[in-house]
Amino acid sequence: MRQRTIGFTLVLLMLFPAMLQVSQAEETDAGYKTLNEIPYYTAEQSQQNEYMQERCKLDLYYPTNIKDFPTVVWFHGGGLKGGRKSIPKELQDQGIAIVAVNYRLFPKAKKPAYLEDAAAAVAWTFQHIKEYGGNPDLIFVAGHSAGGYLTSMLGLDKRWLAAHDIDANQIAGLIPYSGHCITHMTVREEMGIERDQPIIDDMAPLFHARKDAPPILLITGDRELEFPTRYEENAYMHSLLKVVKHPQAQLFELDGFTHGTMVKPGHFLLLKEVSRIVKAKKQAD
Repeated sequence: MRQRTIGFTLVLLMLFPAMLQVSQAEETDAGYKTLNEIPYYTAEQSQQNEYMQERCKLDLYYPTNIKDFPTVVWFHGGGLKGGRKSIPKELQDQGIAIVAVNYRLFPKAKKPAYLEDAAAAVAWTFQHIKEYGGNPDLIFVAGHSAGGYLTSMLGLDKRWLAAHDIDANQIAGLIPYSGHCITHMTVREEMGIERDQPIIDDMAPLFHARKDAPPILLITGDRELEFPTRYEENAYMHSLLKVVKHPQAQLFELDGFTHGTMVKPGHFLLLKEVSRIVKAKKQAD
């Protein structure tokens, strides 16, 4: 699909609350519940590592009066060095569940711990969301910056979820916000590579671009205001996905928004993408 550039005024109109509906289910008087600090590794898996016990937890926000709802697994940003889980306000009360994930960080953890944690959290969601009323066929993965990098890696490089006997193609959709598509700068730092030296190895989402990957919606801020090369990396990913004939790859550039300020308007695009895919799956059924 063709790249789209969205201007500031249009994004403000898009954020009008009445437009943010994933399905007709939101019209019901849905209640929501939040469960905090759920470990996504078993006690046996984490008992030898205090840092895992501290960081490897998630929060679950879900509707209590809706069945078969979609779920978004949300990874925070912070360069793989900082940040913590939170449930984005703009995604609340939208008829969806949010799984907000903490994961281990550099320098206390080294690659591939970040990806192993992200995969374990997504696996937990596949294994347990039905217990809360969710549809395991409608699990989306999204995140900002470092979280966008984790999103793309999990969906494109199938080995991480395969460790949990899950096919990455079971993900309903990938929605990375301003994520690295080359090898992440912190991973390069671990390898002794300068930040301004681009690398595309097996720790780069671009390395794993494939035709049969889940639908992917790439979102960045304004190319003039983003981190250096961040828009261009995503544009390259979009082009490469078209070359390999991926049928559902989109790229949105948010005109006038920086790396940090693009997150809130990005949430609108996430909701629209979730709605599109949910409707398509219902029609297919």
